Amino acid sequence: MPHAQCPMPTNPYAWLEQSLATIHRADWYRSVQPINGRPGATVILAGQEVINFASNDYLGLAGDERLMAAATAAIAQFGTGSTGSRLLSGHRQLHRELEEAIASTKQTEDALVFSSGYLANLGTITALVGKRDLIFSDQYNHSSLKNGAILSGAAFVEYPHCDIAVLKTQLSQQRQNYRRCLILTDSVFSMDGDLCPMPALLAIADKFNCMLLVDEAHATGVLGKTGAGCVEHFGCTGKQLIQVGTLSKALGSLGGYVAGSSTLIDFLQNRAPTWIYTTGLSPADTAAALAAIKIVQQEPQRRAQLWQNVHHLKNLLQEQLPNLKLLPSESPILCFQLSSATDALIAGKQLRDAGIFAPAIRPPTVPTSRIRISLMATHEAAHIEKLVTVLKDIN
Repeated sequence: MPHAQCPMPTNPYAWLEQSLATIHRADWYRSVQPINGRPGATVILAGQEVINFASNDYLGLAGDERLMAAATAAIAQFGTGSTGSRLLSGHRQLHRELEEAIASTKQTEDALVFSSGYLANLGTITALVGKRDLIFSDQYNHSSLKNGAILSGAAFVEYPHCDIAVLKTQLSQQRQNYRRCLILTDSVFSMDGDLCPMPALLAIADKFNCMLLVDEAHATGVLGKTGAGCVEHFGCTGKQLIQVGTLSKALGSLGGYVAGSSTLIDFLQNRAPTWIYTTGLSPADTAAALAAIKIVQQEPQRRAQLWQNVHHLKNLLQEQLPNLKLLPSESPILCFQLSSATDALIAGKQLRDAGIFAPAIRPPTVPTSRIRISLMATHEAAHIEKLVTVLKDIN
């Protein structure tokens, strides 16, 4: 049925200002904040030195001299850009070395490096499923998973966060009506800090003949005995699943990856549009990520220090702020909820004024506003203790 006729706008861009006004009224407006100098546990933010609890640089590698040396050496040898897609002029031996290192870390047959984690998810999902297929996605999944599902054209169903019972019921009712089925989940949910029920998801994927894609963005380098991620943490290494992740968080560089069977990787090289039609990852980013993986393997004490910091903060909060509404977390991400976006903005400003950078996270990124605290291996005990002191003052 055709839409009712609307009057022709005199300015086809006028709606932009109206939309921005709505965003402002809802306290959802966002703007960038300049950070000067190297990343680290403390940073200079708009001219003010603050303790940085907003970073995903969990192991403190983004400012590591060894990553910087690897990046500059790669630039000296290969230049600043890859100059084309990997299938044309953009492939370098460094890319293959990085893919082999990721596959070794993940204990998979192969891996494929993308220019970002977002592109890895978009390209992989759209290559695997289409209009005759079905996707089930956790309600709290990252935007890249959700948008990949929408772009695929597959039937898209969101199940309640980590609710295996509902997912099982939905699969039993709908799976038989579709050619292929793909289950999508974050392994660590980045705005909550909790983990997906991976063993249960693998079991249900097997029962209903589904593919399972797990986004390890916030788990790689952080969880598991060797830092391989949630798959290792849950003892699921070697199971049939698709692992996607990023090189830009604990690995301190830029880019994304997919790890899995050699058949999967071969297929994605021929069907993933965000790999085929995108310039290859820069030599500097590739070399930095490769250096980071070596450090993760050779320096488990970094990961141990990160978890020591997590436990120190949790213990202090439990002792000194028992009424703080912390969300359940099994990761270096701790969040406490606030009643409104306005309250979250006020709390974020109070923290900032006291020298703590832990900004407000608001809808539509999350369903309820919160302050997100992200710990790093390079945080000192004094940094964590100051955070707790400031939280006591503003709570």
